[in-house]
Amino acid sequence: MLAAILVPFFLWEEPILAWFETWRTATPSATVAALLATLLAADILLPVPSSLVSTAAGALLGFVPGALVSWAGMTAGSLIGYALGRGAASAKWLPEADRVRLERARVRYGDWLVIVFRSVPVLAEASAVFAGASGMTRGGFLTLAALANLGISLAYAGAGAFAAGRESFLLAFAAAIALPGIAMLLLRRSHT
Repeated sequence: MLAAILVPFFLWEEPILAWFETWRTATPSATVAALLATLLAADILLPVPSSLVSTAAGALLGFVPGALVSWAGMTAGSLIGYALGRGAASAKWLPEADRVRLERARVRYGDWLVIVFRSVPVLAEASAVFAGASGMTRGGFLTLAALANLGISLAYAGAGAFAAGRESFLLAFAAAIALPGIAMLLLRRSHT
């Protein structure tokens, strides 16, 4: 599956870069920033590849603006997830197996669960909903989610800005795939 994703980038990196650059120069930065932040906020409900979007923010907007846009979008999405979790029916939205896994993790990590799972695909969103459903305070959740999102946003935007400086879409894409993989590996190793 990974080959099916990566091979087209190896074969057509130059045309992809040319299209990307044309789109980037024709689109105002504020529009790009708003689009990227909206996509990241919607990740709580839609299957948005947040690692790719955050890396694209760094590539398109530069390191600092990209990190800020990524942070704002991811934090907005976290707050939406928390708010959904606060609703009475939200505990029923999570599959039982995921709820049991998150409850075990909350016992093990406490409120730090928000930071631990923030970089792990699917669990990041589920942990935001779970934090709201489990009664975690809004202030405590916002503090931890904002800090975790800042670290993640800095890493992705840095990778995107670095790749843009090297004019390598493939490098940005590889970083967007590798960073969550590393986070999942570290999480898995901490459980053994």
